[in-house]
Amino acid sequence: MAMFKDCADIKTADMLNLPTPEVEFITEVVQPTEHQKAMVKELSERAKLVRDKKVTPEKDNMLRITGDGRKIGLDQRLMNPLLPDEPGTKVNVCVDNVFKIWDETTADKSAQLVFCDTSTPKKDGSFSIYDDIRNKLIAKGIPKDEVAFIHEADTEVKKKELFAKVRKGQVRVLIGSTSKMGSGTNVQDKLIALHDLDCPWRPSDLAQRLGRIERQGNKNEKVKVFRYTTEGTFDAYLWQTVENKQKYIAQIMTSKSPARSCEDFDDVTLNYAEIKALCAGNPLIKEKVELDVAVTKLKSLKSHHVNEQYRLEDTRA
Repeated sequence: MAMFKDCADIKTADMLNLPTPEVEFITEVVQPTEHQKAMVKELSERAKLVRDKKVTPEKDNMLRITGDGRKIGLDQRLMNPLLPDEPGTKVNVCVDNVFKIWDETTADKSAQLVFCDTSTPKKDGSFSIYDDIRNKLIAKGIPKDEVAFIHEADTEVKKKELFAKVRKGQVRVLIGSTSKMGSGTNVQDKLIALHDLDCPWRPSDLAQRLGRIERQGNKNEKVKVFRYTTEGTFDAYLWQTVENKQKYIAQIMTSKSPARSCEDFDDVTLNYAEIKALCAGNPLIKEKVELDVAVTKLKSLKSHHVNEQYRLEDTRA
């Protein structure tokens, strides 16, 4: 980046000082249901079988286990639609927050975005988080035509019409995934709140979500961003991993002098030790895993330092 700045004229967000609204981040942490706790423990057993190579990768693997962990953290009915819809889950907490803000901002016709990359709407009648949220909002009193899915706008013309309705406050709750409601979605005029119902895979996805509301043209001086997580599931780890990756990127993409060395992070796939720590619910186990990683890193740095000293001695000789 230092070399690139010598030959290129670049501007980062912290240099532009654009007139964007002030963002208040709110983290909603909900307790897991008994069904969710049991499912997370089951994932631990699956991870053990994968580690011991007692199942083939085609039958089960860590990526599939992580995917199921994301579903469990979002809603237990994604694993089994016959399970009950219990109060206090993050979907129900999100619905309550959306309705409360909708009710409080009726005079201004303020709009909200709900991001969810999992359980997008289907036409086969199967369970979908999208349909569940809309049905609950309508039952609370929000008119049906004020709640829309980005997936319903399947052409560019329909998208432009939908975005115009959101900017005017005719559609006040828009639900969609990062891929369909990220880049190119210009609906910021009346946006007052954004809800991250699940954790995306990449930091760039998180930046795209935030960029829909923290944007020039938003008439609100202050906005809220809600992020929902279910305690004791994979949610906390996934959010932490994406946050760490974003910190790594921020070390490079900055107007200040970039760091001389930056720490990289692995993909958002949990290993066996991390799953075991999450399933055990013991923070000391998770701390031990983190310390083991730190010790390994320090050993590597020591080895590099010793080798560098030997190289300098040889050069002087």
